[in-house]
Amino acid sequence: MLFTDRPLRLGTRGSPLALAQARMTAQALIAAHGWSADAIEIITVQTSGDRIQDRALADIGGKALWTKELDRALVAGETDLSVHSMKDVETLRPDIFHIAAMLPRADVRDKLVGAADFDALPANPLVGTSSPRRGAQVKRLRPDATITLFRGNVATRLAKLAAGEVHATLLAAAGLDRLEQSDVGTLVPVDTMLPAPSQGAVGIEALADNQPVIAALRAVNHGDTSDAVLMERAVLRGLGGTCHSPIAALALVEGDQLFLRAEIISPDGQETVREEARLARGDLAAGEALGERLLRGASPALRALFEA
Repeated sequence: MLFTDRPLRLGTRGSPLALAQARMTAQALIAAHGWSADAIEIITVQTSGDRIQDRALADIGGKALWTKELDRALVAGETDLSVHSMKDVETLRPDIFHIAAMLPRADVRDKLVGAADFDALPANPLVGTSSPRRGAQVKRLRPDATITLFRGNVATRLAKLAAGEVHATLLAAAGLDRLEQSDVGTLVPVDTMLPAPSQGAVGIEALADNQPVIAALRAVNHGDTSDAVLMERAVLRGLGGTCHSPIAALALVEGDQLFLRAEIISPDGQETVREEARLARGDLAAGEALGERLLRGASPALRALFEA
């Protein structure tokens, strides 16, 4: 056991999905190190992103709303590590934090909930999502669709859909699987909707100078997932994207290389700029360069979304 006088304290958001991912992390560490079940304590931290549900993240502070309270707990010594959905972690993190491990990646695809496919939606459908990427991709597929803000945890969004507030919504397959709701919705192929960078990946973060915790976390790091997700995050750095920016990226492991695909989309779905490349694992500069190429290929209006 890492600490002989107390459990390892794992900080997490309090949503059902976040808690499921925290338990996955605890179980992985216990199994990897042969620790007893009480070696890890899960500490729930309420984040601003969980409290504020009536506005888009981009309007109230961006992805930092998912991380800043967990960061504060780490710095204050209230927790020893934080568990994150990697797609919710802002691209540029303070140097005092270190993403030390990622669990094996789950299904990266989105699910359409409320209709069998996009063609099955009625004319002029109302689709609920808080994701600029999903909204833009839906508009590309169904230009007659109206996108409306849809925030809240999975249960909240499914309840809104059941109440008839929208015709359909989109959820991550990984989240539904982790909540044991794999029967909900229809999988959307990645060729139809390329996922968000880091979708399906769980990251574990510690203070950069906490070497005992970082060493313990290395035992559960999944190298393929880490290499792929770090490359997708490199694309984000190259783009300088914000929460306003519709961005999709996916890196797939092919031996000692990654096959990277990325796209940026105008909010109305009418413009898409795509790039793809096979890159050496760990060549994050090449991932950033691919993001920069996407911008160079974009119209001034689309490029402006990344300059705000």
